[in-house]
Amino acid sequence: MSYELLGITVLWTFLFGYLIVASIDFGAGFFNYYSAVTGKQHLINGIIQRYLSPVWEVTNVFLVFFFVGIVGFFPDTAYYYGTALLVPGSVAIILLAIRGSYYAFNTYGTNNNNRFYMLLYGASGLLIPASLSTVMTISEGGYIAENASGKLTFLYGKLFSSTYSWTVVLLALVSVLYISAMFLSYYADRANDRGAFEVVRKYALAWSGPTILCSLLVFFAIRRHNPVHFEQMEHFAWMFVLSFACFLVAVYQVWTRKRLGLAFVFVMLQFGFAFYGYGAGHMPYVLYPYLTIHDNFTSEPMAIALIAVFLLGLLLLVPSLYLLMRLFLFDTKYVQGKRAK
Repeated sequence: MSYELLGITVLWTFLFGYLIVASIDFGAGFFNYYSAVTGKQHLINGIIQRYLSPVWEVTNVFLVFFFVGIVGFFPDTAYYYGTALLVPGSVAIILLAIRGSYYAFNTYGTNNNNRFYMLLYGASGLLIPASLSTVMTISEGGYIAENASGKLTFLYGKLFSSTYSWTVVLLALVSVLYISAMFLSYYADRANDRGAFEVVRKYALAWSGPTILCSLLVFFAIRRHNPVHFEQMEHFAWMFVLSFACFLVAVYQVWTRKRLGLAFVFVMLQFGFAFYGYGAGHMPYVLYPYLTIHDNFTSEPMAIALIAVFLLGLLLLVPSLYLLMRLFLFDTKYVQGKRAK
């Protein structure tokens, strides 16, 4: 395996980790506000707060690793994506700051049930993945024009009027809610909180259908927008078939109220197969058609150093998350609210 391929694989793994961990976080924020509006906050608020309290500080570590790494391995991405992500990136940073403020006030403040704060928290949980999903959209090409002198122009009008762009945003939104609801179903079941479980189980089943429907819409849209990528993905069709099979297993387990932990494992496999299948079909392009993983790749010594650091970071991060889960998230007394945060 070349250094280029190894580097992008490591980065893709960090991005997948962020996809799962952040989706649970973002979706929980939305469900927290939605439950307050619908009068069900007393049922699921405890479960959501017990999950968020120990993990909100580490959620963005995956994202930081990814963006630092993409510029480190592929320096040209800063030039090509810099202008394109100025607006959506700035919006995402502001929204992340809002969420961080909510976490701080919610953890250390006294007025934890302010409806306006909850609205900001819930809305940011949907707007952040919507803004970040534009990275995937832009990578497919068609939204950046380069003239003869090499000057780049970002076509905002084309991005906001693109069918493909909006299908990706829609998929990001429903996927966040689906992943979060599936995890919260397992978490509520482990806490033996039947009231919360029945509420979030309905959310999980309700968002399962739209997730698959939006996935199909993205496939149709990408076929029109970037036929080259679509043809490449056809070579990895088996990964998408396995993804759908994992989806069926996960939904069946939640439907029958059995093996909820196994159900969420299959949710991760569902998105893992789809995510890596999409990424493999996108190779070798980082930004179609201007930038590939072979263009202006960092020097070999730097590549070795970056790969080593990122692998060590992954080896530290995964055990840390495991300990966090063992000590807090999946500790019997903590999850049932019998032990302090």
